[in-house]
Amino acid sequence: MAVTVNTNVSAMTAQRYLNGASNGVANSMEKLSSGLRINSAKDDAAGLQISNRLTSQTNGLNVAMRNANDGISMAQTAEGAMSETTNMLQRMRDLSLQAANGSNSTEDREALQKEVDALQTEMTRIAETTTFGGQQLLDGTFGTKSFQVGSNANETIAVTLGDVSSNAIGSQTAGGAGTVFGAATPATTEGEDYADGLTPGDITIHGGNGSKTVSLTGTDKVTDVADKINKAGSGVTASTSVTTKIDNLVAGETGTLEIGDDSFNLAKYNGSMEDLASDLGKAGYDATIDDAGALTVTAKDVNGIKVTDALDTGITLDGVAAGAADEEIVKNAELKLSSSDSFSVTGANVGEIINDTTSSLNSVKDVDVTSAAGAQDALDVIDAAIAGIDAQRADLGAVQNRFNHTLNNLANINENVNASNSRIKDVDFAAETTNMTKNQILQQASTSILAQAKQIPQAALSLLG
Repeated sequence: MAVTVNTNVSAMTAQRYLNGASNGVANSMEKLSSGLRINSAKDDAAGLQISNRLTSQTNGLNVAMRNANDGISMAQTAEGAMSETTNMLQRMRDLSLQAANGSNSTEDREALQKEVDALQTEMTRIAETTTFGGQQLLDGTFGTKSFQVGSNANETIAVTLGDVSSNAIGSQTAGGAGTVFGAATPATTEGEDYADGLTPGDITIHGGNGSKTVSLTGTDKVTDVADKINKAGSGVTASTSVTTKIDNLVAGETGTLEIGDDSFNLAKYNGSMEDLASDLGKAGYDATIDDAGALTVTAKDVNGIKVTDALDTGITLDGVAAGAADEEIVKNAELKLSSSDSFSVTGANVGEIINDTTSSLNSVKDVDVTSAAGAQDALDVIDAAIAGIDAQRADLGAVQNRFNHTLNNLANINENVNASNSRIKDVDFAAETTNMTKNQILQQASTSILAQAKQIPQAALSLLG
């Protein structure tokens, strides 16, 4: 090797290694100080991109878990208010049953109605004042809202809340008089066995459980139609009822009164409306006699009320007598559809079955127990309201459980994503400390060698001396 002065290759080599060792020490110190293996793109460009995506996901998951907890809190708030509303409806139902009892006077029922009125007012107040974070929950303005429960767009759970004020819940009904079944007055038709003669075809019930199709025949009577609708499972309940006023029960009456499967030989009563009312009551029918001596009878789940073989000058139903000895007097039952949810009925022959194709609301606010009949009607309205509230509470319970399962899943995902990000981005202190120690030793060795390499040109002086 030549002895030179201008170029000290050994020193340059030592300096190069010293710079490398110094950079290694500096890099190790940066990683150990931050705790991160990747502090900038130069450390690992691809790893940095992956780590940033995982960081975005974990941040989103943390927010999603807070959102899900907010959803649970809101659902619990609404469900708690509905629980108290149910308690008030149960109390109103008790009051209605009490008011329906024959032992109560008009004054007694008016006193009961005062508590009913107070409960109606409180139900509405609770609906209007139940809020979560300033947002109304139960006054009908909430509608359907989505809760973001994921780290990406459109990962949501929808929550729906309805109006539970006293004027918004109750029984949805349709039906009544004015159809093939619900004739407004009795008819005197020879050989008629209650109403039939429907136009054959299908009707569709659009209820709370979806749309269900019911096939009808021309020989279906009102109870047949009710049975088919109930079996369809649309969430709409069908029932039949008939009310008629019986009058002019003369001593020589020869007719037979038929209600459902029960028959009453009118001859045996010898004109006594009281005895007939007693037998009707024993058979389970609602029978009352007014001050004029006329008997009003109500029967449910039958095709109607009929009198056969009556005197043409004898017994009457709603003021109609038999036109001849072989004619029947028939009062057809009305078909009534009811549900806690709004519903509609479509079909070419639907007008022959019910007079309203869209349900109307009989609300809790309109419940009136000042009469026995009103108290009886109130029970259907209150029962439907309770069922409607129960359905909403069931939905809230289901969504709370869904939120809880979502939280568990989010926590599991978050744990694993954080673990993955840690393996990519976090520094291994044991390995990096080893690297730093190695580079520190190399740095010291390179410094020592560089000092010695600087002495090599001095050999030229000894040659000159």
